[in-house]
Amino acid sequence: MRRIARAPWELLKRAFGWLVLFEARNKLLLLPSALRLRRFEDAETIRLAALLGRPPYARVATVIATHRRPDALRAAVRSALAQTVADQVVIVVDDGAGLPELPADPRLFAVSLARNTATAGVVRNVGIRLTRSRYVAFLDDDNLWEPDHLEQALTALDAAGGPDAVYTALRRVLPDGTERDVLSVPFDRRRAAHEAFLDTNAFVARRSRALHFSRLRRTPEVLPREDWELIRRYARRHEVRHLPRPTVRYLVNPGSFYTAWDGPAG
Repeated sequence: MRRIARAPWELLKRAFGWLVLFEARNKLLLLPSALRLRRFEDAETIRLAALLGRPPYARVATVIATHRRPDALRAAVRSALAQTVADQVVIVVDDGAGLPELPADPRLFAVSLARNTATAGVVRNVGIRLTRSRYVAFLDDDNLWEPDHLEQALTALDAAGGPDAVYTALRRVLPDGTERDVLSVPFDRRRAAHEAFLDTNAFVARRSRALHFSRLRRTPEVLPREDWELIRRYARRHEVRHLPRPTVRYLVNPGSFYTAWDGPAG
């Protein structure tokens, strides 16, 4: 009986991909909470835009979502501001915990949500909506960029016949600072239905209506993550290309509930 019951599920996984099936289930079960969070996101965008006044504008806007990681956040902000691309703004969006003291830089803007959402997609969406730029990049508060991360991405995006978005390779490091491996997987939307190799820390995209994160509240048990959902959905109507150069220092949690760290690496 068990084998018979599993057979249809295995067929569906092979046909559509387990990540696609899980995401369909998520949308069905979590839609009510997503609608409430969308209303909160709209209200917070209006409130914070009034506080900022003129929307931060540059060639590329870097969105850093944060929550209670003051030291790591300062390091992430420094790596964003140290980019060889000067025509950028960096917006830090705090998920309702309060902001630490940050570097004084006219390109840096920081805001706090009125309450904690525990929903990374909503936090990042506010950052996207508060800025004006041709391109948008993303950096988590516990990761770092190499100085040429944006330069590598924008060179590819601005080239004749260039794609709409790119993602670079991840240099994955352990908490003690030693290198774990380099994750470098060419983009394949079909492969992404079965494997979770997409991460927005390496993703730089042309701003469009499709560039927004899922508002589903993804607890540790909810798979896939919002990174996967955004990039795979964006690629439905936009060209996404992989750049094999590692430009992101990505902190690996050995007890990660999501990523199979022993999976394929380039």
